[in-house]
Amino acid sequence: MSQAGDRSAPPATTSAKVGDIKLPGWKQSQVRKAVASLLKYVSSQAEKSSSLFADVDEEVIFLQLALKKMPQQPRKDKPVPLPLPHPLYGAEGQQICLFVKDSAEGQEGKEIKKKLAALEKNGGVAKVIGTTKLRTKFESHEAKRKLCASYDLFLADDRILPSLPKLIGKSFFKKKRQPIPVDLRRGNWAAEIRKALACTYLFKGSGTSVNIRVARSGFEPSEVEANVVAALAAAAEHIPKKWANIQGVFLKTADSVALPIFQTLPDAPAKIVGGSAAAATAVAAS
Repeated sequence: MSQAGDRSAPPATTSAKVGDIKLPGWKQSQVRKAVASLLKYVSSQAEKSSSLFADVDEEVIFLQLALKKMPQQPRKDKPVPLPLPHPLYGAEGQQICLFVKDSAEGQEGKEIKKKLAALEKNGGVAKVIGTTKLRTKFESHEAKRKLCASYDLFLADDRILPSLPKLIGKSFFKKKRQPIPVDLRRGNWAAEIRKALACTYLFKGSGTSVNIRVARSGFEPSEVEANVVAALAAAAEHIPKKWANIQGVFLKTADSVALPIFQTLPDAPAKIVGGSAAAATAVAAS
């Protein structure tokens, strides 16, 4: 995994503003306080670790959404792109792995490597792995687990997306590290890769908690704030019942407490119309 890298990838197209947040009582000042507290905590933890380790990775900052009701939808392995004004991933400093469609001889994977080599800095891709190698070299659970922990981001030729769950194993999906699809049939590969790097991603599940990567601890506070607003505004559009289903919004790192940005009371239980008097009589009689 990489250390702090530049954020030279161009920002995604997003015009999200604080006014786009449709949550009653939303206060941007609360976001500012949470960002400041979280960055202060990460800085103090880094100072403690610096005496033990020469290089300390940047912490990923997550936006956590608590939903009022569990989404009645099947889990989808294809992530939803959420544009960010300040991308998490850059062409430099991040270790990015690309999974590609391959023939039995591995020829197609070799051709893709040649094309990427012709791009400036390999288009930002550090490693290309074909489906043939995924089946052989990364067959064991331990090999899949190590692969999952070896790179900052995984991309995949969208043609092989349906076959990836079996090839890469459960570790990727448990850790929300499943590959981001890119269209390698288009001519401008560099543009496709840059577009993928300029977004964060929403992974749709069946639970009431949603975690979205929105920043790194090396970002400026104003950059974290802008990314929080952009990610929240975009994510709400893909949540069943949208804003009405969001009960809480929090900010956290992998090992910190979740700092509240917004919270509201759960919806009152629906009243049963009719039959209530009969039910009360039955209870009294018993």
